[in-house]
Amino acid sequence: MTQCLIKAIEILKVFSADHPVLTLTEISHRLGYPKSTVHTLINTMHSEGLIERMGGGSYALGTAIIPITQAVRVNVQMRDRAAPLLRDVGDYSGQSVYLSVLDGNFCLYIYAIESSHRLMARTAVGEKAHLHCTAVGKAIMAFLPEPRIEKIIREVGLPRFTEKTITDLSALSADLVETRNRGFSLDEGEHEVGTYCVGAPIFNERGVVIASCSVSGPAPEIVADHREDFALRIVGAAQEVSRRMGFVPKTNTPFVQR
Repeated sequence: MTQCLIKAIEILKVFSADHPVLTLTEISHRLGYPKSTVHTLINTMHSEGLIERMGGGSYALGTAIIPITQAVRVNVQMRDRAAPLLRDVGDYSGQSVYLSVLDGNFCLYIYAIESSHRLMARTAVGEKAHLHCTAVGKAIMAFLPEPRIEKIIREVGLPRFTEKTITDLSALSADLVETRNRGFSLDEGEHEVGTYCVGAPIFNERGVVIASCSVSGPAPEIVADHREDFALRIVGAAQEVSRRMGFVPKTNTPFVQR
C-alpha cells in the first residue's frame, strides 16, 4: 500500500507547467514504471478526481487538486501572517509557541517556536495531534459544529496519552463549553506529561474556525502562575491572525471582554 501511494504521488508530480498534459506512455517512460502499473493507478486517481482524461490517451491533473492547493496556499498565508505575532508571544513568555491547522480529524502543526525548555528535542512542525487532549486541538474543537465534533469522536475516539487526558465524553463537553466561554483552551499535562499549554482559536473570513495557536511550558507553575497573562497574549495574537485572514468579529472574545 505504501509503495502504491508513493507511485501515485510521483505520478502527480510528473505533471508541470511545461508538461500539463501527458500520455500514458510518457508518464511510464518518465517514471520508469510499467504501463500496466501506471494505468491501474491512473484509473484509481481518475475515480477520485485527481487525474482527468483529456482524450487521445492523454491525461492532466484533475479538479480535485484545486481545493488541496488552495488549502496549502491558505496555510502558507496564515503562517506568514502569524509568524511575527507568535514570535512576540515567544519572546515575551520565554516558552514554546505553536500554530496548527485543522486537518481532517486532527490538528497539524505548521509553525513552531521551540523553547530551550521543551521536554522533547524534535520540532513539532509536520506532526499531527488529537484534538481532545491538546490546547491547539481543544481551541479548534470548541468552536466546531456539534455534528462535526461527534463525527471526530466517533471516528478517532478519545485515546488516553497521560493520566490527565480527558477520555470521558461528558467531561470533554464541559471542558469545551468552558473553553468557548472564556475564549481560550487549556492542556494541563493531557498530551505530554509535565507540559502545560494555553491555546486560542483562529477564524477565517466566514467566521469558521480553521486553526489555533498556543503557548506551552514544561512545568505547571510556569503556565499556571502566568495563565491569565499568557492567555491574554495568545488570544490577542489569535485575534490579530484572524483579522489578517479576513475575519471581522461582531464582538471581542469573552476573555478580552473581562
